[in-house]
Amino acid sequence: MKSTFKVLFFIKRNATKQSGKAPIIARITLDGKIAQISTKLEIEPSLWDIKHGRASGKAFEANHINSSIDSIKSTVFSHYQNFRERKANITAEIIKNAFLGLCESNETILKLFDKHNDDLSKMIDLEIGEVSYKRYLLGRKRLADFIYYKYKISDIAIKDITTTFIRDYEVYLRSDCKLTTNVTAKTLQYLKKIIIVAFNDGIIRSNPYGNFKIKMERIERGYLDQNELDIIMEKYIPIKRIENVRDIFIFCCYTGLSYIDVQALKSDNIRIAFDGNLWIMIKRHKTDVPVNVRLLDVPKNIIAKYSGQLLNGKLLPVSSNQKMNAYLKELADICGITKNITTHVARHTFATTITLSNGVPIETVSKMLGHTNIKTTQIYAKITDLKISNDMEKLAGKLNIKN
Repeated sequence: MKSTFKVLFFIKRNATKQSGKAPIIARITLDGKIAQISTKLEIEPSLWDIKHGRASGKAFEANHINSSIDSIKSTVFSHYQNFRERKANITAEIIKNAFLGLCESNETILKLFDKHNDDLSKMIDLEIGEVSYKRYLLGRKRLADFIYYKYKISDIAIKDITTTFIRDYEVYLRSDCKLTTNVTAKTLQYLKKIIIVAFNDGIIRSNPYGNFKIKMERIERGYLDQNELDIIMEKYIPIKRIENVRDIFIFCCYTGLSYIDVQALKSDNIRIAFDGNLWIMIKRHKTDVPVNVRLLDVPKNIIAKYSGQLLNGKLLPVSSNQKMNAYLKELADICGITKNITTHVARHTFATTITLSNGVPIETVSKMLGHTNIKTTQIYAKITDLKISNDMEKLAGKLNIKN
C-alpha cells in the first residue's frame, strides 16, 4: 500500500507574540499520523497566505521566509526518501526526529537486547522454542562480557557500535571464547538482529553491518547409510531404554521428523489422506510450517508396537533430548557403529538415504522436511555414491538400447 506523505506549513495564531508576529509550524503527515515542527520562523498573520502555506508578497522578509520554508520542506522530503530507500519503519515522528537530529539517541545496545528478549519470552511455544530463546540470552551475555572486556563499561550506546566494533567482537568470540566459525556467526547474527531493530526504528541512521559479512563454514552433515540402518534395526537390544531410543531414532529416519516434533506427536496427527494411506500431518514446531509425510511400513510398525501404552494421546516414549543423545551413543557402541549418532542425524538420514538415494525429487524432500527454502534442504541432502552409480547405470542402459 502506497504511503500518503505531506508537508504543510501554517501559523499558530493563538501563540502570537508581543511583536504581533505568529510562529510558523511545519506539519508532517504520514499515513494519517501527524508530527509538528517549529520552524523558528515568525510572520505577521496578515502577510500569511493560508491557501499556499507561504508568506505573501515579494518583500525581502517574504522572500527570506519562503526560501527557508522551501529548504525545510526539501530536507524533510530528503529524510523521508532516505528512510524509504532503506526500507525502514517510517512514521511522521521518526521523520521529525531525523530533521531535528534526534534520530541517533543514546539508547544502549544491552537495554534494547533486554527488551527484545523480554518480548521473545512471551512468544515461547507460540513462535519460538525455549532452546532458541536461551540462545538469545547467551548471545546477550557474550555481548555484555565483550563490552566490559574491551571498554570496561557495563553497556554502550547503539550509535557507538561501528563496523570496527563488530570486527573486534568477532575476534573476541573466536580467540577469547574459543567459538567455532559457525557458532561465532550465529552469535553475530543475534547482535545483527538487535541492530536492525534499532535501524528500522530510527534509533540509528546507518547499519554498521552494511559493510560486514558474516562468515559461515559449510559443514558436512552426518547420516547413516542403508547398511548401518539395517544393523541398528536388526540388532537385539536387551536394555529397554536403549530399545525405546532405537525405535524413536529409526522412526525419525523414516519420517524426517525432528526431535521436538516427534516428541509432540499424537494420535490425532495420524490421518488417512486422499490416497487412502496413513499420513503424519503436523506443523513444525520450529517454523509453524505444515508438514505431511506418508507413513511407510517401518514407522507404521513402530507406532503399532507402542499403541495404547502411553498417556495423553502420545504415540512414542520420547525422553529428553539430552538423554536421547546419550542413549544413542550407547546404541552406536552396541551396534558397532563409529559415527556420532544424534537425533538430528536421523533427519539427515531421511533426506539422504531414505529419500534422495531412492530417487525422491529434492523438491518433495524439501516439502516433507518442512523447509521454506530449498537451499536449506541442499545443506541436509547428499548425493551418495550409490545414487550416482544407479543413475549412471540407468544412463548406460539407455545408451546401449540406442546402440
